[in-house]
Amino acid sequence: MRKRSKLPALLLGSALIASVLGVGTVATAAGPGDTPAASAGAHTGHTMTVSTQASADDPDGDGYIPAVPPVTDVIPSTATPPPAYHHEFQAGCSVTHTAPDDPIVYPGQFGKSHDHTFMGNTSTDAASTTGSLYGGSTTCKAPADASAYWMPSLYKGDQKILPVGPQVIYYKAGVTDYRSVRPFPKGLRFVVGNPMQTEQQFRAHKGFVEGWECGDSFFNTDIPASCPSRPDVQLNLRMQAPSCWNGLHLDTPDHQSHMAYPVVKPGTNDNMCPASHPVALPMIEFKMAWPVNGDMSQVRLASGRGYSFHYDFFNAWEERTLKALVDHCINGGLQCDTRGFDLYRPERGTVLNADHRLP
Repeated sequence: MRKRSKLPALLLGSALIASVLGVGTVATAAGPGDTPAASAGAHTGHTMTVSTQASADDPDGDGYIPAVPPVTDVIPSTATPPPAYHHEFQAGCSVTHTAPDDPIVYPGQFGKSHDHTFMGNTSTDAASTTGSLYGGSTTCKAPADASAYWMPSLYKGDQKILPVGPQVIYYKAGVTDYRSVRPFPKGLRFVVGNPMQTEQQFRAHKGFVEGWECGDSFFNTDIPASCPSRPDVQLNLRMQAPSCWNGLHLDTPDHQSHMAYPVVKPGTNDNMCPASHPVALPMIEFKMAWPVNGDMSQVRLASGRGYSFHYDFFNAWEERTLKALVDHCINGGLQCDTRGFDLYRPERGTVLNADHRLP
């Protein structure tokens, strides 16, 4: 790949960091990740911070991490597959630690970010790279999933509230032809949402599912002012990631332009990847639960109001295991648990053994 000048990327990074910090800027009208980026040669995208320091994975420091090899000559599938209501598996990952770090947005800059709650890889910090994460220790049920997952920390007053136990992270088909979904490439990373988004942008975001919910309160764009004070009530949120990849970059300066949400196939209700991002990957969906209820007036995110919610994903799966789960569960049209077992289709078998490892 031709080496690009670092100066424009650094200047852009300074402007966009100012945007996230709320210095002299206004959030863009379009929700991040909501529209496909322009052609790969144009390198345009959505407003999202870029670090003034390059990731150790970025050889020339321009913010573009090339996929080696790139995935080219892919045409988005328009096929209609056999009916299958589900095509998914789960990654159950527990909280590891919290820190004001973000190895995607602020690589190498410890303490630069608002506080994040990390799940999965136990070593994730500002200096994390593909090499440091891959094969590392993890709190995910499958030892092969050394990926890093993180989101802004939740507080009630000055008390940090952490999700308890394994959190549900779905890997689904975001396109109608679930058979066309491929595993994530090693080292792929992206940000879902934007801490600077407005309440209206959060609600209109293509990854919005049911918003903040607790008890019988659903579709809230901000954290509810109160929730039932019962042991069975927690604060919940679901948000889906874009699942179409341009095949060229593992990251881009805005950490989103290399990914896009599926689009509707003309004349149908089917979803397919846009031509600009033709490679169908698993659609990640965070389904988080925080043990907090009652008076919620002091509950907030480290990034601000509830509609500032966003999250990050940095892929470090062992390739054979991820491919086996994608092949069996997503391409196979099943509703799998963390072992790749579909309770309603037991005859289809299981991918992982009792220790969540490939046999």
